[in-house]
Amino acid sequence: MSAAIEPFDAVDVIRIKRDKGAVPEDALRWMVDAYTREYVADSQMAAFAMAVLLNGMTREEIRVMTDAMIASGERMSFAGLGKPTVDKHSTGGVGDKITLPLAPLVASFGVAVPQLSGRGLGHTGGTLDKLESIPGWRAALSNDEIFEQLRGVGAVICAAGTGLAPADKRLYALRDVTGTVEAIPLIASSIMSKKIAEGTDALVLDVKFGGGAFMRDVDMARELARTMVALGTDSGVATTALLTDMNTPLGLTIGNANEVRESVEVLAGGGPADVVELTVALAREMLALAGHPDADVEKALRDGQAMDAWREMIRAQDGDPDAPLPTPRETHTVLAPASGVLTRLDALPFGVAAWRLGAGRARAQDPVIHSAGIDLHAKPGDEVRAGQPLFTLLAGDDNRFGRALDALEGAWEIGADAPASTPLVLERITA
Repeated sequence: MSAAIEPFDAVDVIRIKRDKGAVPEDALRWMVDAYTREYVADSQMAAFAMAVLLNGMTREEIRVMTDAMIASGERMSFAGLGKPTVDKHSTGGVGDKITLPLAPLVASFGVAVPQLSGRGLGHTGGTLDKLESIPGWRAALSNDEIFEQLRGVGAVICAAGTGLAPADKRLYALRDVTGTVEAIPLIASSIMSKKIAEGTDALVLDVKFGGGAFMRDVDMARELARTMVALGTDSGVATTALLTDMNTPLGLTIGNANEVRESVEVLAGGGPADVVELTVALAREMLALAGHPDADVEKALRDGQAMDAWREMIRAQDGDPDAPLPTPRETHTVLAPASGVLTRLDALPFGVAAWRLGAGRARAQDPVIHSAGIDLHAKPGDEVRAGQPLFTLLAGDDNRFGRALDALEGAWEIGADAPASTPLVLERITA
């Protein structure tokens, strides 16, 4: 029996994009499918990805690419839930624990929040790693368990199944080792293929820019946000985006267990002002898309409504919301060398330092140390006195402090004048 004849040739598709052309829909769908089937080689897809990085894609090409990646796997549907579904996706940052207080806060208004999340790699922490600090908590749920938890509690934060957009998994790994991670059409189709396959009615994107963000340049972050909002809209998912500043770490904690602790403070009506501000802003966006434009989210944080939903959500996944969280065996506090104003605290070096302390992983298979990380005692604009604690490094053993401190060399500054204040949420982007 002879092998089936393929309708296209990968080299022809690569040449079209190399020569700045638009790949026809049927050829682009074939390319994604053939790569998923391993007919198209990694070397060929790498060449195509580089051509996309250099020459871009039209809105229609990005839509087709995303749709083809969705078609490579299963699609979830929450149509039978009887309540609207809305999700949030962040492009990742340092100290970004917003999903933790946000999901139960939004769910407490009768909206279903399916947060299929990931693990951290490099300097950005993973939501699942943070939650696994809670004794007993379980990340892996079946589709039936997800559905039941959404019907009951309303919020679920769990691992995404391998069945959603498997083409993306292969392409993501390839981009990582071929210098094509930054291609905006490929970032957008990667994120949105998984989110659309997830089956949510509405989606709010937290697209970060600045030193600690995936997209450092604000114009590139804006382009990514607009591309993803267009993709969501074209696929029938009500989508908006907030462009948010990631030059300084979010909140006063970077790590896993300490970020859970801070999230619980927010749910108890306290917590750092920036974490509360972003949680409230994203909750308002999500609830507006889900048909609750007048929801009083601040009241839900103050009166325990959101905290009740958090406790239910943790218990539903076998976690104990009252159990003590892991604490570090070793700590090292850095003191202010002079009095003045903290003028700068750069997100990226603090993310790298937390990773070196054991809070993150260098390879996907590495374990994380849940008690490791950094507690900040001051943020830019705060007055500090000589000898006052600036930040504390947390680790399982003191051998890790040296390399973490190396990462923080020149990452903060004390001066005479307060820095100019910049908005945390720069812009709202809609279709």
